[in-house]
Amino acid sequence: MDGDYSRLVYLVLLLAAVGSWVMVEYRQRLGQALRVAMAWGLIFVGVMAGYGLWKDIRGDMAPAQMTVSAGEVALPRAGDGHFYAELEVNGAPVLFMVDTGATNMVLSRDDARRVGIDPGGLIYLGQAATANGVVRTARVTLATVELGPFENADFAAYVNDGEMMGSLLGMDYLRQFRVEIDGDRMVLRR
Repeated sequence: MDGDYSRLVYLVLLLAAVGSWVMVEYRQRLGQALRVAMAWGLIFVGVMAGYGLWKDIRGDMAPAQMTVSAGEVALPRAGDGHFYAELEVNGAPVLFMVDTGATNMVLSRDDARRVGIDPGGLIYLGQAATANGVVRTARVTLATVELGPFENADFAAYVNDGEMMGSLLGMDYLRQFRVEIDGDRMVLRR
């Protein structure tokens, strides 16, 4: 508390010193001084808003996935520390978070709709233990799953009946690759 009070006193003294200088310097031109102060104030607010939003803006932009060669795909680490892969599922792009702790490929309800599956028409017989508790799952078969040059037909996956921020790419899919994490990139090789 004492530190906060001393900072407040310091800021008030600093503001008084700068304000006194402005009054002396611009005593005949106060209108011009107010315009300059407003301009600098708006510039300051704009810079602070940009700085505050930069992490959010940058976090929404997943790093581009790149195919290094015919036999491998490299995934850069995103700003949130995870690896993401965009796969073509039944001809539609789906962004998956790579999750080596997940057993299966799991589609969110929104992604299931995107690939032509009606989540409301599924029979949820399975259960999965997640960080958010136990959720119901329905097994589905995906006609095509493509990651860069790699393609799978009739791939088994699950649709999660719970709330998910996105889909998960689990070990059922990843085990067909040799997975290597090299610093800030994950390399999938066949």
